[in-house]
Amino acid sequence: MVNGFLIPEKTVITAKGDGAAVELGAAAHRVFLLTLKISRILEQESLDVSIWGSADGANWGEKPLAAFPQKFYTGEHPVLLDLTAQPDVKFLRAHWEVNRWGRGSEVPMFEVSVLFREVPKEVLAGK
Repeated sequence: MVNGFLIPEKTVITAKGDGAAVELGAAAHRVFLLTLKISRILEQESLDVSIWGSADGANWGEKPLAAFPQKFYTGEHPVLLDLTAQPDVKFLRAHWEVNRWGRGSEVPMFEVSVLFREVPKEVLAGK
């Protein structure tokens, strides 16, 4: 079972960016549960997080493998990522976009993490 973070715990985000590339190794071609955790957020701002895949850790393609719906509040938000039909994906990374409007500081601020966990085949088979 492979578990890890695409965005480490308590990462503070204030601008658009990308996480580090994470090599999947033997867990490539599996199904993962991705959990976006937002532990701090300011009012009047939004966060968009997408997950990108790569065969070599350098070229990330033209569209994400998965995306969380746009978020405005704290909480934990799960998404399944099925790589079983994508044998070329050996690396994952998170990408985020931020937006802030209204009163106060113009700089957005989020404290987030994205955890990925391999889903056991037994769970997928319903056994």
